[in-house]
Amino acid sequence: MAAISRQNQQMLQLTSAVRLNTGYSMPVLGFGVAYGFDKPMDTHAVTKPSVLEALKVGYRHIDTARCYRNEVEVGEAIRESGVPREGIFVTTKIDSSLHGYESTLSNIKASLGDLRLDYIDLYLIHDAGSSGPELRLETYRALLEAKAKGEIRSVGVSNYGVKHLEELQQAGFPPPAVNQIELHPLCQQRPIVDYCKEHGIVVQAYCPIIRGRTDNSVIRDLSRKYNKEPAQILLRWSLQHGFVPLPKSSQPARIRSNAQVFDFELSDADMAALDSLDKGKAGAISWNPVDVA
Repeated sequence: MAAISRQNQQMLQLTSAVRLNTGYSMPVLGFGVAYGFDKPMDTHAVTKPSVLEALKVGYRHIDTARCYRNEVEVGEAIRESGVPREGIFVTTKIDSSLHGYESTLSNIKASLGDLRLDYIDLYLIHDAGSSGPELRLETYRALLEAKAKGEIRSVGVSNYGVKHLEELQQAGFPPPAVNQIELHPLCQQRPIVDYCKEHGIVVQAYCPIIRGRTDNSVIRDLSRKYNKEPAQILLRWSLQHGFVPLPKSSQPARIRSNAQVFDFELSDADMAALDSLDKGKAGAISWNPVDVA
């Protein structure tokens, strides 16, 4: 995988943004709020204070979903943060259990209502699921119609393999602005990443810090070398590859440290060392449903 240029690496900062194929800009570091999936947690209790802390630190990109059941709390945090709405990039998603044209339109309305926003910056199909091509395409069509109405600004997908992306192309639809996939040194999803780069689709990385499972000698050695936390090494790797990582935490100190990744740069040799850790699909630590029919 080709890394971004040395000059662009040096220019990266928390306020940096990538331009989507829709013309809108998206901050290069997001804040995920998928609480309660990897360990028991009261999603409603932790979401609002965590998002408020993230916005205080300087994050301007929040990633939620219908199935996270915390759009209400995300919206409350945005309104109470004091940050102007136009300064915050908000993503949400519709999962495969809700696929279909009418269902998608109603869920977009529900998201707008729960978030109490006039528009959503990015709406993703959360997963290809087992709904089949027809329902997936109906879902995408509904998202495009909502975009035309101004309810959402950009349409994207998540957990889409190459065959799902080609399905959209073969149906004559414009490419998604984003494909959000599990992505870290142990699971690099290279065929999907290569397809996205070839077709102008920005790649977002979920589980970018491997849910804290950083007991790898290469990661630990680089942590000591750069005097950075293992999570910061992983996030920097993602950024230097041109991905948009979405770290998640409910701990204020960790929320802050995950944003402190713009004051150092991994060398080419160290990027290559992390690249060499790829285990393919065997390296996945989440559901990673990119191969569903």
